[in-house]
Amino acid sequence: MVLSLLKKPRTVLAVISLMREAKRRGVEFEDLPEELVAPRLWGKVDVTRWGLVPHADVVVAGPADADLDAACAAATEGLWEPAARLMSSTWGDWERRNDVVRALADLTVKDDSFIRRWHDADPSSGDLGALRAVSLVYAAWEVRGSARAAQTSKEQFEGFGRLLSGAQAVAHRAAEALPEDPTPWMALLMVARGLSYDHDRFGRVWDELVERAPHHRASHVQALQYWCRKWRGSHELMCDFAIRAASTSPALAALPLMAATEGVGDDPNVWHTPMVRDALETLLPRLAAEGAATKALRSDRGLAIVALMIHKRNDEAVDQFRVLGPHADGEPWSSSFDNPRLGFLQARIEACKGARKPS
Repeated sequence: MVLSLLKKPRTVLAVISLMREAKRRGVEFEDLPEELVAPRLWGKVDVTRWGLVPHADVVVAGPADADLDAACAAATEGLWEPAARLMSSTWGDWERRNDVVRALADLTVKDDSFIRRWHDADPSSGDLGALRAVSLVYAAWEVRGSARAAQTSKEQFEGFGRLLSGAQAVAHRAAEALPEDPTPWMALLMVARGLSYDHDRFGRVWDELVERAPHHRASHVQALQYWCRKWRGSHELMCDFAIRAASTSPALAALPLMAATEGVGDDPNVWHTPMVRDALETLLPRLAAEGAATKALRSDRGLAIVALMIHKRNDEAVDQFRVLGPHADGEPWSSSFDNPRLGFLQARIEACKGARKPS
């Protein structure tokens, strides 16, 4: 991070000051607290004057979720029963089910003992099958890593493909066990991207998904990635998908903003297109009636913030930050920044600097 900052002349003196501070504290530059770094680099703005929480209170986490937190804590101890009960309780609430499955699957990347014990106790469980399918996809991506193909070894690709093939088989069995559940089909959408399904084969998976949950947000995000240029589509196909999906429900209004985030390298002016302007005008009224209780809502607000700031609507961006409070766990911070917390703090400072001064 230091070298990239030194390329910006306006920040050189601030970086030198921070490097001295790191030396004084006996730590690396990257280990300095973000609440110290952000004001030095982008301005000592008292964001609390705009009703925002202090920098030090910002966390890369969502609000406490007692049931999910308890299930995850038990899972780390190898106990599967709380996870099984929680997954059972999500039946029919597919967005909640997605949050639960993803949180539990994330744990299995480091330790899958709880899922193995669940399988020993109840191998025919459809809930277990749905979770295992997503867990195997996560494990596959962990093996592959995040580097470009040229920097990924043959052994990594082989492990990636092997685990995705396993996930594919498990997902199909879970879909048979739980024919109404979109979760196994969401797992297959992730598999489709990794195994490079052709468009017709992907379309068959997609049809099964939307038949069960036509506005399933997480699956639309997966499909958006499939249709982008770096996977099996193009900038045009991705944007077309985003626009069509957003037109079906206000709950999907942020998809064109995700497409803009993904496609800005293909079209530097994408944030100023009618696609973005129309999406923002649909998304903002919906957000006005919602809070920030789910990660999806926090992500939608974060994406709205980016669009608002690009269009110099900083007062409205500050309003969105006010609703987000201390939570920097959503988009775009979680995927577009090496340091999500620092990116969140920077955007808050810049939004306040561009907004009207508090009375």
